[in-house]
Amino acid sequence: MLLRAATVDDAEAIAAIYNTEVETSTVTFDLVARSIDEQRHWILDRSGAHAVVVATTDDGNEVVGFGSLSPYKDRPAYATTVEDSVYVHRDHQGEGVGRSVLSELIRLAEVHGFHAIIARIVGGNPNSIGLHSSHGFHVIGREREVGRKFGRWLDVVVMERLVSAPWDRRAHRNH
Repeated sequence: MLLRAATVDDAEAIAAIYNTEVETSTVTFDLVARSIDEQRHWILDRSGAHAVVVATTDDGNEVVGFGSLSPYKDRPAYATTVEDSVYVHRDHQGEGVGRSVLSELIRLAEVHGFHAIIARIVGGNPNSIGLHSSHGFHVIGREREVGRKFGRWLDVVVMERLVSAPWDRRAHRNH
């Protein structure tokens, strides 16, 4: 598996993975599938520090997963916090794709100077909760019945991992 920054040329493959989850699962609270054009704009909105990475097969021909770092909130005081998202093609789940993508997102968050990464995971998704726990995330709360999809009320488990920028390591250790 190879990891690299996503480009707009990956929009179709990313949309295929994401839209499967939109249409068949509760792991995303989106209710309408994204068009290829919407997916391109989504990728472009997450360039630079708010990155999108893709995992591909060893030959680079097939996108098997993706992840992103997105702004957590609009207000300026939240600028050092990001929210992560990780999605894996159903044919490639259990192969370490999610672990690799999340590891890369954590690395990028640290390199870009973010301090906190938030994961908002639908309740009842032990795979994602386990993935994040294995990467040092801790449950910090539960939002009860904040989403509704497929006629069901859905909780969100909120997890957090603190990271430190290379220039902030000593200060972080002293807290």
